[in-house]
Formats: sequence, structure tokens, C-alpha cells
Amino acid sequence: MFTGILNESAAYLSFMGGGICTFASLLLGLWISIVYTIQGHASKNFKITLVLLPALVQLVIMMVNGNLGTGVAVLGTFSLVRFRSVPGSSREIIFIFFAMAVGLATGMGFLTFACFISFVIGLTSLLLNKLSFGSSQTINKDLHITIPENLDYTEIFDDIFAQYVKQVELVKVKTVQLGSMFEVYYQITLRDIKQEKAMIDAIRTRNGNLSVIVAKRQVNSDEL
Repeated sequence: MFTGILNESAAYLSFMGGGICTFASLLLGLWISIVYTIQGHASKNFKITLVLLPALVQLVIMMVNGNLGTGVAVLGTFSLVRFRSVPGSSREIIFIFFAMAVGLATGMGFLTFACFISFVIGLTSLLLNKLSFGSSQTINKDLHITIPENLDYTEIFDDIFAQYVKQVELVKVKTVQLGSMFEVYYQITLRDIKQEKAMIDAIRTRNGNLSVIVAKRQVNSDEL
């Protein structure tokens, strides 16, 4: 059973209780930041944010201490912060909620529960990342091809795609160099990653050795 270290019936907060909760919040925030960093690139500012966020949320919870008016004021403050923030990825959002949840637990004095959820969720996140859980097994690529204006881009590469590509979708056509050339953008799924160079060579033969770019599929910023 998880128990708290704070005396909820008291009208004051002891220095010892507040200090222990704050120290625990900073340590758990450091753990959350380390877990986030291990899983991929992270900016210095966001690492520091994850370390400090549990302690700040804990401070707010201790200040509210059941006061309805203060709670409404805090809610309004968080709303202002939300609308001033930069949109982030789903991974960033989940770690922000992770840090806030830990801060809520330490702010109420449930340090053992905060440690428990921190290590369980942190280790689960590391394990899922290590196992590449949810990763796509298909080889999705963005293909950009430059062709002269006298070539019909609608059918010129059909036989090449039939040989090397499982799925292909024409997403955009753009004129360049005063209309003398086209830039054609496809989203493709390769049959075999080892055949990528052979596909590029075949396309270069067909488009007169003009520019061919094969890149990792870009995910829209508003996608989770």
C-alpha cells in the first residue's frame, strides 16, 4: 500500500517534508530526462525542462492544498503556458505528461508511488524502444525525379516501378527552370532495399541522368 509522508490535516508544510519531496522530484525528473535522451536526440533546453518540471508541478500542488480558488488560478496559468508552447511530437508530449504525473504524486507526498510509476513507465518505454515496437516493416521512401518537359511523367517510369516498387503514389509535380523541366514527387514502398541503387540507375537512364533523390519518408508535423 502506498502511503504519503505529508500530514494532510495540518495547516502548515514542514521544512523537512517539503525538502524531501522537492529532492525526490528533482531526482525523478533527472531519471525521466535520461530515459528520454537514451531513446533519441533531445535539445538541451528540453532535457532541463524534464528535470525541473516535476519539482515545479509539485510546488504548485503544495501551494493549492485543496483551495478551490487557487486551483482555478493555476488552471488558467497552465492554459496560458499551453497556448504559448511550440507544437511537439507525440514522444515529447507523453514525456511532459510523464513528468507532470510524477510531480502530482510527489506534491501529494506519495514518494514511493512516484518512484514506482517513474521506474515502471521509464523501463517500459526503454524496453519498447529497444524492441522497436510499432516500427513499420515496409521500406517507405520519398522519390524526387527531375525530367525534361518533353517526357510524359504519367507513364515514363511505370515499368521501372513494376520491377522495384511494391506501391507508388504520385503526390506532386512542379515545373522548374522556367518550365523547361519537371520535378516529380512520388511516395514509394521498395520491394528490396538492396535494389535501391539499381532502381536509381534505371531512372537515370530514362531521365537523361538528371537529378534523382531517394529520401526517408517525411512524417507531417501534425501527425502522431
